[in-house]
Amino acid sequence: MSILTLPGLIDVHVHLRDPGQTHKEDFYTGTSAALAGGFTTVLDMPNNAEPITTVERLDAKIASAHKQIVSDIGFHFGTLGDNFAEFEKVIDRVTGLKVYMNVTTGNFKIDADSLIEIYKAWPGSKPILLHAEDDVSDIVFKTLAAVPKQTHICHVSSEAELTFVMKAKEKGLPITCGITPHHLFLTSEDGDKLGAYGHMKPFLKSQKDIDFIWAHMDAVDLIESDHAPHTREEKDSDTPPFGVPGLETTLPLMLTAVAEGKLTQAQLIEKLHTTPARLFGIAVDEATKVEVDMSEYEIKNKDLLTKCGWSPFNGRKVVGKVKTVYLHGTKVFENGKVLALPGSGKIIS
Repeated sequence: MSILTLPGLIDVHVHLRDPGQTHKEDFYTGTSAALAGGFTTVLDMPNNAEPITTVERLDAKIASAHKQIVSDIGFHFGTLGDNFAEFEKVIDRVTGLKVYMNVTTGNFKIDADSLIEIYKAWPGSKPILLHAEDDVSDIVFKTLAAVPKQTHICHVSSEAELTFVMKAKEKGLPITCGITPHHLFLTSEDGDKLGAYGHMKPFLKSQKDIDFIWAHMDAVDLIESDHAPHTREEKDSDTPPFGVPGLETTLPLMLTAVAEGKLTQAQLIEKLHTTPARLFGIAVDEATKVEVDMSEYEIKNKDLLTKCGWSPFNGRKVVGKVKTVYLHGTKVFENGKVLALPGSGKIIS
């Protein structure tokens, strides 16, 4: 058995559904899934059942997390362009500001015309994260040129989206981007086979788009799971919600890419640890580490710790199963079992 030791991984994009939709996931099950996937820090998105757009809702979310988390966690704040007075109240307690420019889960979307006002109002240097698919790239470019604040484009999924980011970087604009494993390993044809279980935003794209992204991975700053759990009942309904879980499958998929020569181990560490820590100001602890069994195994729904209990990668053979996780020097996960007590993780900002 070959063991690979990695630093604690950081996922800057998860949806743990707590509070408000804990039948899908909660802070305990979500952070347990994080540890099982080698992630010792996760940053949670604000599109809860009640969007996290006020300090009171942020307080309630943090209070719920304090009692349950077994990994470290931070929180992004949300805006619809109508809560600027809240920004100064929360800026020291959150890791970034999330803005939805395309319709997604919860229809949490801003009027694109107000984007520049949001940029002007957001204080300090913490990143603004955009759900901005290619149909709004012109608006993003104009806004960044007028108000050059650090911007992260979430889950690029196409040649057009990554090309936009590359051009913006060439112009010297302060922009980064992330990619999800499902947009690297699943095509629109896979989505047709998966049905509702491949229904996500951004939608799955063509093999041509995937090939372009793999060929330009140097332009991708980080890898993010966009962990978005929903129950089977919801996915099997007449109106299935967008999103798939990913915390437990991201690392083995990317390690499989390393084994196949699509990515180097150095790139993997850079995109799952170093760059996320730098971009979001997360302190790195050398006593936080992950030990991975590099044997081949099969992803199985029954082995997952996420509450939703399924993965679009069920049945896929991969390498890299997390064996042991140490968080700040304490063993918190071993051989599929969470050892940490609920509430033992840290809140970061």
